[in-house]
Amino acid sequence: MANIKSQKKRILVTARENAKNNSIRSTVKNAIKKFNVAINAKDLETAEKLYPVTVSTIDKAKSEGVLHINAASRKVATISRSLEALRAEK
Repeated sequence: MANIKSQKKRILVTARENAKNNSIRSTVKNAIKKFNVAINAKDLETAEKLYPVTVSTIDKAKSEGVLHINAASRKVATISRSLEALRAEK
């Protein structure tokens, strides 16, 4: 345990920031999972509705610094490819 007052404060602040970042990461993962469930079920209508919501969630995480810019771009590109593949299939 820390002995210095500023160290004690940093421990509390870091714990709070970690909890917030973990919550945002979880939200992104859940949005991607919902989108992938729609893709795997070959439900084009639901996938098209979930696509902007998922991209928005990823972009918010990127802007808050939770996700690296390239990681966010990779996730968006992956879901875009899967949506386009489903559109081409139908």
